[in-house]
Amino acid sequence: MMKAELEKIVPGEGKPFMVAYRMNLPYLEFYWHHHPEYELTYKINVEGKRIVGDSYEEFKAGDLVLIGPDLPHTWVTDRKIKNKNCDFVVIQFSASLFNSFIGLNEFESIKRLLQNSKNGLHFKNSKLFREKIMALPEKSGVEKISDLIWLLGQLSKQKGRKLASSDYDVSQAKNKEQRINQVCTYLENNFSKPVSISEAASIINISPSAFCKFFKRATGKTFSDYLNDIRIGYACYQLIETDKQISTIARSAGFESVTYFNRVFTRKKNSTPREFRNEAA
Repeated sequence: MMKAELEKIVPGEGKPFMVAYRMNLPYLEFYWHHHPEYELTYKINVEGKRIVGDSYEEFKAGDLVLIGPDLPHTWVTDRKIKNKNCDFVVIQFSASLFNSFIGLNEFESIKRLLQNSKNGLHFKNSKLFREKIMALPEKSGVEKISDLIWLLGQLSKQKGRKLASSDYDVSQAKNKEQRINQVCTYLENNFSKPVSISEAASIINISPSAFCKFFKRATGKTFSDYLNDIRIGYACYQLIETDKQISTIARSAGFESVTYFNRVFTRKKNSTPREFRNEAA
């Protein structure tokens, strides 16, 4: 298992119980981390891969997720794909914000929501909350806190889908030696070249067999499947944004065989590369 980096949201004494901010970046770098605060994050115009605990999924614009305390997580986009806009809102708040009234009957649904967020919760109907979330970074004082309570109250009425498996051990995940960031950053930068399991294992100085177990537990994916996800994501961009031949795209994405590229692409996208390009035209 990997150790996620501890992120200090607001250092120093007298820090606020919650922060809300909007960011705009050219890409999201793989940064596996955790923090004691709850986190509600809304991706406005971003798509890529999301890892929460042992849950690995693709995400698209409108991705809305509530993360519980110390649950390791990261969102990542391909830096070689020039996103027009990596725009997102992050709301982080301390459990102590609710200490004085979480026992009240009126807050029972929010209490259950926060308890369930220990596995991470994904919400489907994010458009219902877009306006309130987008406005929250500009709010201050009591208004900011009251809007957060409103948001949590509304989310508690939704059927959030749990992300990390029920047996995922947060304490072990954050206390093991931190190595997964090294590996995944290397893959993001070198996917276009042949990368063997032995090479990846050597980055963190463990045997290939130990590495395979380590990587699967850390990401929920096998090494080859994870690497192929990166490559197919890059290929999709090339198919849509360029007129390059499919064989050229396959090689530039790191596939030595066009036949294998077609097979992997079809399995992951439920269409051939040519069909994918024609549908996007």
